[in-house]
Amino acid sequence: MTVTVQPSRLPGILGLSGVVAIAVGAGLVLLLQFLPGTAQISPLRRTISEYGLSSNKWIFNLALLLIAVGSAALFTLQALHRGLPVAALVAGAVWTLSLLVIVAFPKTDWATGPSPGGTVHRIASIIGFVVLPVGLLIASGRVFTGETGWQWAARILALASLAWFAVILAGVVVMLAGGGPWWTFVPLGLVQRLMALTELLAVATLAVPLLRSSG
Repeated sequence: MTVTVQPSRLPGILGLSGVVAIAVGAGLVLLLQFLPGTAQISPLRRTISEYGLSSNKWIFNLALLLIAVGSAALFTLQALHRGLPVAALVAGAVWTLSLLVIVAFPKTDWATGPSPGGTVHRIASIIGFVVLPVGLLIASGRVFTGETGWQWAARILALASLAWFAVILAGVVVMLAGGGPWWTFVPLGLVQRLMALTELLAVATLAVPLLRSSG
C-alpha cells in the first residue's frame, strides 16, 4: 500500500511535526519532576538544568534535543514559506545552537565547585532565552501577515518571556545594591519554568500559518 502526501500539505505536516517535537520535549521535562532521581528537585527554587546533573540526565538531554529540532524545523519552514527577516532567522539558529551547547556542557555542580563548562552553560542559557523572543518579535510581522490575532499572540508571548527574564535581572540589581543573593530574590526555578513555557508556546505559533496553508 502506497501513501501519497500532496505537496500542498507537506508544510503543514512538517510544521505539526515540529510542534509535536517541542511538546514531547516539554513533556519529558515535566515528567522528570515525578521520576525517582529527580522528583526531589524543587521546581520552585532549582533551575531546569539541575535535571542535567541527575541520573536522569539522558531524558533531560533528549528533551532539549527534541525542542532544538522542533524549533529549527519551524524557523526553517517559515523561512521557506514566508521568507523570514535575516535577523529572525539568525535568532532561531542561535536559540537552537544554545540548546545544543546546554546539552554538551552541563550546568555547574556547586557541590564540587565552579567549572569552565558550567560557565559556558550559563552563557548559552542567557543568550538563548533572550535571543529567541527578540527573534520572534522580529518574525511576527512577516509570519502572521493579515492575521492580527495570532500576530499579537506571538508578540505577547515573546514579551512575556522577556518580562520573566527581567524579573531575574532585577534580582541581580538588588544584589549589586547590597541585597541578598540574586537567586533568592524570586523563586528562581518557578520563574525560569514560566519563562521557558512562554517561549515554547511562542515558538509553536510559527506552525499556525503552515497548518492553515495546508488546509
